[in-house]
Amino acid sequence: MLDRYFIRPTTVDRIHSSWIGDAIERYVSWLAEQNYAARSIFIRVPLLIRFGESAQRAGAKTLADLPAYVEPFVHTWLGQYGKQHSEVQRQAAVRSLRGPIQQMLRLTVPQSCDSDAGVPDAFASMVPGFFELLRRERGLRETTIVQYRHYLRRFEDYLGRVDRPLLPDLPPSVVADFITESGESIDARSVQSLCSILKVFFRYLYRASLLPRDLSKAIESPRRYRFANLPRSISWAEVERMLQSVDRRNAVGRRDYAVLLLLTTYGLRGREVAALTLDDIDWKHNRLHVGGRKADHSTAYPLAATVGEAILDYLRNGRPETDQRAVFFEAYAPHEALTRVAITMRAKHYLRKAGIRVFRPGSYTLRHACVQRLVDAGLSFKTIGDFVGHRTPDATKIYAKVNLKALREVALGDGEEVL
Repeated sequence: MLDRYFIRPTTVDRIHSSWIGDAIERYVSWLAEQNYAARSIFIRVPLLIRFGESAQRAGAKTLADLPAYVEPFVHTWLGQYGKQHSEVQRQAAVRSLRGPIQQMLRLTVPQSCDSDAGVPDAFASMVPGFFELLRRERGLRETTIVQYRHYLRRFEDYLGRVDRPLLPDLPPSVVADFITESGESIDARSVQSLCSILKVFFRYLYRASLLPRDLSKAIESPRRYRFANLPRSISWAEVERMLQSVDRRNAVGRRDYAVLLLLTTYGLRGREVAALTLDDIDWKHNRLHVGGRKADHSTAYPLAATVGEAILDYLRNGRPETDQRAVFFEAYAPHEALTRVAITMRAKHYLRKAGIRVFRPGSYTLRHACVQRLVDAGLSFKTIGDFVGHRTPDATKIYAKVNLKALREVALGDGEEVL
């Protein structure tokens, strides 16, 4: 199978000579069966060879040992090459590194089926009971625990860089320096999340008598004021320009056009579009069902003709053959269902393609555009909130302070007509 992709005998010999060469060849065969592009295989194989060499130098002897060396390999890469990139670029690189390795391990090492196999929790050796507390006693969802793990790993890495042990007594100034440094690469909302997680962590350390003082009291989260930011909406003319930029002559364009219509017509969140299944579309009664919303309720919408036609066009002429019930799928092998992140990235792609500049472009930009259009139409906040699934009326009130048309008139003239 390797000969099918690598022409030079020396390249094939090098792969075979790797101590994980058999696992790599099996993985390549699986990729070929799943119709992965040759370019993808060319990128993945050298990465896997480097990972195998790194793991072997660190002490791995069998395939079963490999899961424990995934994160050290990723962190080593970040230490060598990641400093010159932004945080967003670093996270994208981490996904491109970790993904193929874990995919190969799931195929060749049965016990690594869990995506977090071999990945220890932050401070696992020093504070073994913390994550167990989060899971069992506090009942946090796994998506929330991922956030704890992410930020505490950052903190663990920081303490290693500055050579400061967590126990037995960590100075508050070290924690403050870490938060300050983190604020240079993440936004205020993320800094707030970081501070909240650190407070929970330090309260646990104090109550467990691992630290002599409660450092959570020394952490001051950055202040964020209600309605301090403008909604990330764009004009409806810009929405139409973005939709016109979609090339619907291919499967990707048909899929993306249907996705964008759902975002702009109903103001759906990216994860709500990603979660849609074939069972959510009632063709007989022209209904669209959206369940599992943020406010823990579901909504049934009339299925607009343009949206229904776009979805039907994709289902007939773009959706891959699969037994899964999700509506939208990746265009390339292995044809997994689109995730909320993929939905956001597609929206971001077309906003940029249409030349529309907006702060933090993505699926929420289109959701905000939908809400803003309803506000401009004079609908009540209660009606709008119910339509888009806002948890409270306060979530909708932010749009009351934005009248873009009036603001433009004030900027262009003396503003007396508006006043």
